[in-house]
Amino acid sequence: MKSTIRTLIVDDEPLSRERLRGLLAEEPEVEIVGECGDGCQAVLAIEELRPDLVFLDVQVPNLDGFHILESVGADRIPAVVFVTAYDQYALRAFDVRAVDYVLKPFGRERLQKALEHARAQIAREKSSDLSGQIVALLEEMRPPQHRYLKRIMIKESGRLFFLRTPDIDWVEASGNYVRLHVGAESHLLRETMNGLEGRLDPERFLRIHRSTIVNIERIKELQPWFHGDYIVILRDDRQLTMSATYREKLDELRGRTLAS
Repeated sequence: MKSTIRTLIVDDEPLSRERLRGLLAEEPEVEIVGECGDGCQAVLAIEELRPDLVFLDVQVPNLDGFHILESVGADRIPAVVFVTAYDQYALRAFDVRAVDYVLKPFGRERLQKALEHARAQIAREKSSDLSGQIVALLEEMRPPQHRYLKRIMIKESGRLFFLRTPDIDWVEASGNYVRLHVGAESHLLRETMNGLEGRLDPERFLRIHRSTIVNIERIKELQPWFHGDYIVILRDDRQLTMSATYREKLDELRGRTLAS
């Protein structure tokens, strides 16, 4: 007996959602757990419903398909089939990586092919590998200047809002979360330091400690300290520690300062 594939539909066009829902209803192993019409709803639905598979339109309001996956995070991305009317997003790349890209309009045969691809991934229980493939593919598809986060979605006290990454002063590790410091405020984000570091623009953000990332624009002064460490003084006079392990980062910072 085939296991049930818990499926989420994300598309801002009601008629497109209705058509896809009708086609999927005839697939006995598919269980539709939800539908979303915009990117913010999609992020929340993926986090709360934990679907096995998402049929995701590239062009949806508030967050496009790429930003939805970025906001969810690589370690929580389910199997994804992109469904879109646009053909410029590397169709062949999705096909060879066993995640699919379906052009509108499509029929039952094409949908079943996409389901076969997704089913194979889910059955092999390689969701982590799939997440890595999706992230790598997105990196290839998007221009370098768009590969880093411009904003971060924060879910806090029952509300959802966006935080511009240039507004972040510094970041510290906080258990299974990171704490983003913005002026007098701070916000928790479920992410690892390594994961966030890879998604922040290295031209703007510098890792100075295993538990600290700082916005270069906020650095006022560096003072030598014991055992090769440095004290990093921010413009608001907060003091952070740059550990000797990250000394090479100091050379990078000097190079950027001279270049600017």
